[in-house]
Amino acid sequence: MTARDRALGAFTGLAVGDALGMPTQSMSRAAIAATYGPVTGLLTAVAEQPVAPSMPAGSVTDDTEQAVLLARLLIDGRGVVEPHVFADALLIWEADMVRRGSADLLGPSTKRALTRLQDGVPADEAGRTGTTNGAAMRVAPVGIATPPDDLHRLVDAVAATARVTHNTSLGIASAAAVAAAVSAGVDGASVAEALDAGERAAVVGGERGHWAPGGEIAARIRWAREWVRGMAPAAVADAVARVIGTSVASQESVVAAFALAEAMGDDPPSALRLAAGLGGDTDTVAAICGAMLGAAHGVGAFRPDVVETVLAVNRLEFGPIVDELLKLRRR
Repeated sequence: MTARDRALGAFTGLAVGDALGMPTQSMSRAAIAATYGPVTGLLTAVAEQPVAPSMPAGSVTDDTEQAVLLARLLIDGRGVVEPHVFADALLIWEADMVRRGSADLLGPSTKRALTRLQDGVPADEAGRTGTTNGAAMRVAPVGIATPPDDLHRLVDAVAATARVTHNTSLGIASAAAVAAAVSAGVDGASVAEALDAGERAAVVGGERGHWAPGGEIAARIRWAREWVRGMAPAAVADAVARVIGTSVASQESVVAAFALAEAMGDDPPSALRLAAGLGGDTDTVAAICGAMLGAAHGVGAFRPDVVETVLAVNRLEFGPIVDELLKLRRR
């Protein structure tokens, strides 16, 4: 596989995971089972879906849309994203979502930070309470655009994109973990090697931003990976849903994605389907897991018909974006 295959795999895995989790997001595990049964493929959201009612099968959510937005800003800025430009782009994106009638809007940390920024709070302070998974869910383009050999440079790049909304030890550590896993995968790392890189980056990222209370991301990823290693899928599902958690908190959803990647890394489609049925922030858990596994396995890890559906439904084309991000990587 080439770096391009793996970079395409990262973006494709993110979108496929996102689309699988779209109809189940913000639902309980029991409600998902009662409403849909086992998630075996792309599903149309039921009318009662709390965030994406009646959305067509294959539709993506804010995870993919914000990753694409960040990728374009990175490309336009030649690797640099100015905080106020990013903030304006996010607000424009949300206004467009409202116009389209979507309830899938900015997350709590991002919304709070952008309000503060508009009120005149400095960019470094606006995101000082951002501990949720918003920075991690959209960070895959940074991993594609930045090589993994200089860990501090990679975390610097992550912190720059997290600064305005998630400028905390937890927000930056979780985003750094995902970006490093993607970057290592694009560089040719195995799943285990990529997840190891994510752990190391989380340690460095945890030293950035405003300190936030809570279990450290690197330590929780390490513990979760060791715990689920060798578990059968049913046991993994119980471990993630009941103990690790799947809420928007970085210490839960991002760690859950790492646990799934560790336990089911040889079978990305099954890992993403399992993620979609866990309850909670299913679209984000599946999207992050898909980005990391896609980078390690390449775009061929996902069924062509599923990929074609997701791309067609959302009018997505990742090739040109990936090519430009890889140009940044080679600078």
